[in-house]
Amino acid sequence: MTKTINCKGRLIDLSTPRVMGILNVTPDSFYDGGMYKQDSDILNKVEKMIIEGATFIDIGAYSSRPDADHISEEEELKRILPVINLVLNKFPDIIISADTFRSNVARKCIEAGAAIINDISAGNLDSNLLKTIAKLQVPFIMMHMKGKPQTMKNFADYKDLLKEVLLYFSERIVAARKLGIIDLIVDPGFGFSKSIAQNFELLNKLEHLQITDLPVLVGISRKSMIYKTLRSSPNEALNGTSVLNTIALQKGASILRVHDVKEAMECIKLTSQLK
Repeated sequence: MTKTINCKGRLIDLSTPRVMGILNVTPDSFYDGGMYKQDSDILNKVEKMIIEGATFIDIGAYSSRPDADHISEEEELKRILPVINLVLNKFPDIIISADTFRSNVARKCIEAGAAIINDISAGNLDSNLLKTIAKLQVPFIMMHMKGKPQTMKNFADYKDLLKEVLLYFSERIVAARKLGIIDLIVDPGFGFSKSIAQNFELLNKLEHLQITDLPVLVGISRKSMIYKTLRSSPNEALNGTSVLNTIALQKGASILRVHDVKEAMECIKLTSQLK
């Protein structure tokens, strides 16, 4: 398996799992929406994540939670570009991942200094995205999802979940490789067009994603599969997140995308002692 990715000329080794800290600059994300309105709040959050051990900061300006409002490309750019500039101005060495499915937003984010594109649709929502990634030659995280964030709840019907997810990735990998995209990461898309039972089925079979021969990113932080199962809330889902992140690591996850970096780093340190 390819265990390194090239981020602006820096080779990042994923043979030891890494943490990607989440920075949502949206007013309506399910857990931290609207929390980071002031520059000082954003910089304090990023500094905390860096100190706690994050390798990557994933900045998103388009909420992809179920039933989230659709926003224009202009609005997404207005939200995300100033934050990328702000963060890199203060922390020039941090590796920023831009969470977007739009080719124009992706291009402008990379031009602003982001190093990775993280797309919930694996290039399916914008036919120009893969070509843009190929031109930019940046690592590309492709997530499994059916439909759009506004409709994905209607697409949780599978005859064989694992088989369909693997088929989806094989098709997207071929499309990306044909265009010359080198660094690819797969994300099974927990919570996207999947029921709670299907999320757990996918986590239980996560090791099968190793067949793609690519690093696997897992994003289950404080999601409804945790808090609905525990009959709690996103605010009370940190312990459950750590439990499931530990299982994901044991099943081969290379990157944990999380709201809480310190606890994810502890999962990595502890599970590494088992190997």
